[in-house]
Amino acid sequence: MQSVGELMTRSDLVTITETQNLAKAEELLRLHRIRHLPVVRDGKLVGLVTHRDLLKAAAQCGGADPAQQALWASDMMVRDVKTVRADTPSREALKLMLENKFGCLPVVRADGTLIGILTEADMVRYAQHLIEDMDRRSLAAEYEA
Repeated sequence: MQSVGELMTRSDLVTITETQNLAKAEELLRLHRIRHLPVVRDGKLVGLVTHRDLLKAAAQCGGADPAQQALWASDMMVRDVKTVRADTPSREALKLMLENKFGCLPVVRADGTLIGILTEADMVRYAQHLIEDMDRRSLAAEYEA
């Protein structure tokens, strides 16, 4: 059984602190071509800023660029973030993502330390791997027949 720890993104994990402004958040999202930015304090997850949060901030600013406003990550972040552990079965994490329409699930240790993030892209990569494996088995079965 696959676990979240086997599928999650852990290297090059991009984060932001509560005291960084939305201009920095927008820059990191654009630069790294990601849509989810965990907010950390002393390595522990305290929130999540998403691309959608930046769009919401723009709407609240009357269409003005929120990155140019005096808005901090702590002003826009989602604070009650659902998380999973590295040993959570991937099936359980996927169900949680689908049922709640989450684009990601931060992965934390028992003490709240952020160790990774499971995203829709991670799940699609895994699905691609499974499909390729099924195709190889199908071709092998045809060859043997």
